[in-house]
Amino acid sequence: MNIIFKTVASIVLLAVCFSCNQKENDSRINKKKEVTAKEILGNPKYLAISYGGYRATSRDVQPTIPQLKEDMKILSAMGIKLIRTYNVQLPHAPNILKAISELKSEDPSFEMYVMLGAWIDCKNAWTGQTPDHNIESEQNEGEIARAVKLANQYPDIVKILAVGNEAMVKWAESYYVQPSVILKWVNHLQSLKAKGGLAKALWVTSSDDFSSWGGGDSLYHTPDLEKLVKAVDYISMHTYPYHNSHYNPAFWHVPPGEHNLPEIEKVNAAMARALNFAQAQYDSVSNYVKSLGVEKPIHIGETGWATISDGFYGNEGSRATDEYKQGLYYKLIREWTNSKNITCFYFEAFDEQWKDANNPQGSENHFGLFTLKGEAKYPVWPLVDEGVFNGLTRDGQAIVKTFKGDVETLKAQVLAPPQKQDSIK
Repeated sequence: MNIIFKTVASIVLLAVCFSCNQKENDSRINKKKEVTAKEILGNPKYLAISYGGYRATSRDVQPTIPQLKEDMKILSAMGIKLIRTYNVQLPHAPNILKAISELKSEDPSFEMYVMLGAWIDCKNAWTGQTPDHNIESEQNEGEIARAVKLANQYPDIVKILAVGNEAMVKWAESYYVQPSVILKWVNHLQSLKAKGGLAKALWVTSSDDFSSWGGGDSLYHTPDLEKLVKAVDYISMHTYPYHNSHYNPAFWHVPPGEHNLPEIEKVNAAMARALNFAQAQYDSVSNYVKSLGVEKPIHIGETGWATISDGFYGNEGSRATDEYKQGLYYKLIREWTNSKNITCFYFEAFDEQWKDANNPQGSENHFGLFTLKGEAKYPVWPLVDEGVFNGLTRDGQAIVKTFKGDVETLKAQVLAPPQKQDSIK
């Protein structure tokens, strides 16, 4: 009897020890997954992308939780682990956080983090009245409060708060504010972190055009911008060679020495120059920050390339727009930023038709790496070949290649940029 008792006791003890060890192992695994913004940003294992996911021509039609979960699975399959959202005025961002939380509950290995944007406006923005760029909108306070609440509700997912999107650049004539407004709210969030009202590991930034971060016209070099550079945890800058193919086309046009090259080689050379253009804008921000005696991480909050345009960037304009060029730009920008430990929020994941709802061919509707139907554009074709999307769908549609995967058909639509002596309409 004693032998039996001792044997049972030993088995129970072993079971208890195994259970304790298992809990300790689970705890270690969970702790390992709790990474911070400092560990995520600059780490090429955490690819980043801007995400909207709207299907309709109006944001009044919000993506459903199941649709958001579908999209998150697609992005996760291609190695994306960090997405960027833009406002908390609409149900969109809270729904994304809920979708990610559900995915994590269903599969503890699922990993996706969020740079949560809080939209910032000036007084009278979007009202039909004259915007007052020296006074902020009364809506900003509520927007920041909602962002704080969500960051505290989902601390395992929200790793970054961004105050404003292109909110300081002066070409955003409908809504831009002075740097003092962004500084006010960045300081507010940093104060909350210091007092325990937000996680100390949460990083705070503002995501804006390279010029707004001191990389362009000296009119942006103000005392408030200097204070802002010192207040944020890192710089999130935007760079768009695509748009500059129209507005600042000197880098884009085919130089005389390349006039006799085959058309596709002219395109390849132009895309190499486009990368150089983005790198130069990055360096200009870096140089300005260093001129202030500040050492601070600089990451790319937005850059991208559209695939359809009937305007400035189309066949009658700079001829910048097609999937082949998008594919080259995506490859080049990812290779550069990954090699330099720069996080790049590529713009964007999926096409969205609400941005230029009255013009289906408008470029703003076509920056996605996937079409509305979930077709993989040229930059993502290799991932389709690898089978990473097998079993995944978007709104019931399997992930297939655009152009039925025929690269020659795709290339047949590609035009080289204008030559230096050509005029652009």
